Amino acid sequence: MLNISYNKLNQKVNLDHFKSYNKVFHDRHYAVLNKFIAAFALIAFIVLFLPWTQNVAGRGYLTTLTPDLRPQTIQSPIPGRIEKWFVREGDYVSKGDTILFISEIYTEYQDPKLVERTAQQREAKQRSVGSYQEKIMALDQQVNALQKERQLKLSQARNYLLQSRLKVESDSIDLEAARTNLTIAERQFNRTQTLQQEGYKAVTDVEEKRLKLQETQAKLISQENKLLSSKNEVLNAEMEIARIDAEYTDKISKARSEKFTAASSQFEAEAEVSKLENQESNYRIRNSQYYITAPNNGYINKAIKSGLGETIQSGEKLVQIMPTGYELAVETYIEPIDIPLIQIGEPVRVQFDGWPSIFFSGWPNASYGTFGGKVVAIETFISDNGKFRVLIAPDPEDRPWPEKVRVGSGAYTIALLEDVPIWYEIWRQLNGFPPNYYIMDGSKGTETPAKGKS
Repeated sequence: MLNISYNKLNQKVNLDHFKSYNKVFHDRHYAVLNKFIAAFALIAFIVLFLPWTQNVAGRGYLTTLTPDLRPQTIQSPIPGRIEKWFVREGDYVSKGDTILFISEIYTEYQDPKLVERTAQQREAKQRSVGSYQEKIMALDQQVNALQKERQLKLSQARNYLLQSRLKVESDSIDLEAARTNLTIAERQFNRTQTLQQEGYKAVTDVEEKRLKLQETQAKLISQENKLLSSKNEVLNAEMEIARIDAEYTDKISKARSEKFTAASSQFEAEAEVSKLENQESNYRIRNSQYYITAPNNGYINKAIKSGLGETIQSGEKLVQIMPTGYELAVETYIEPIDIPLIQIGEPVRVQFDGWPSIFFSGWPNASYGTFGGKVVAIETFISDNGKFRVLIAPDPEDRPWPEKVRVGSGAYTIALLEDVPIWYEIWRQLNGFPPNYYIMDGSKGTETPAKGKS
């Protein structure tokens, strides 16, 4: 291998008479370079002890402070066909203004008098309910009348039963009297017959006693028949009571059954009335939904569906609208390692896309073109991008945000933390430590962990 150290040009050729050699190989240039390096090192060393404001940076975009005033799309609540547009893109609309009109595409809703006919059906069913109510009242009156009539009939039958029982007692007494008379007639006949055999009585006397005895026996038999007839009347009276009770129980039960049937029909009619009322209300609401109106005051940004005669489905997006009167806010995203340092009310500097600015994250006082903000909301659950969402509102104590910024524009946010030397910040960044976050406790004069920087 060729050794280059033995092939030097200055050893073979004299270079002193060359101007370029004299300009380069001169001792004073080394002195200037050394002074420059020393001055740079001194300045760098001094800079290391300058204060540096620690911060937590994030990327986000402009939104509105309240959800109801954020950009939104208007959707169709029902399927239909676009018939007429009342606005153009860029138009200003007030709340309730008509944006477009759609027509019905389903045959069951195309009847122009659908609501009126449904109302007529509901009224007819309502009258049917009234008829059933009248029938129930009539059946109640019929039941009351049958109950009163049953009581009267039963009272009459019980009275007849009591009379029959008293008659049985009377006939029983008469039967005992007839038996007594028969016994007396038999004794008189026997005595008269004995006296006639002894010659003390005539034959005619015996015949009279025999006739009287036969009459008494006939009366006894007649009284026995009369007693049996009275007992039969008692049985008939008891059977009549049972028959009346069964008859009217059947009539009352039948009337009550008809009443319950009428009540069931009334309930069915009332359910049908409620169903028709629901249908009528739904039809009225559906008719009002043919006109798509603006939910808020705002500007029409973009017509997603265009043209006439185009069919749309329920929930399909029709037009985009940007509400007015909103309060701007910045929606930014913070790394999970930094989220414990962010608190409600934390001061934040905001740099808007498209707005000229000179920003020094460590020296916010030297920055230009940034705007102040404060944290108003912190998401408690991580977002899909692996970061936490933070909502920042304008700081009322700082200058107002630009009027020309638009919702959806990008923004760069920096939350200001503790002031530390630059050397410490470099050391922290190289070691991956979290920022310092301590403030002075004015009451005690000691350092305590802070929840926000004033």
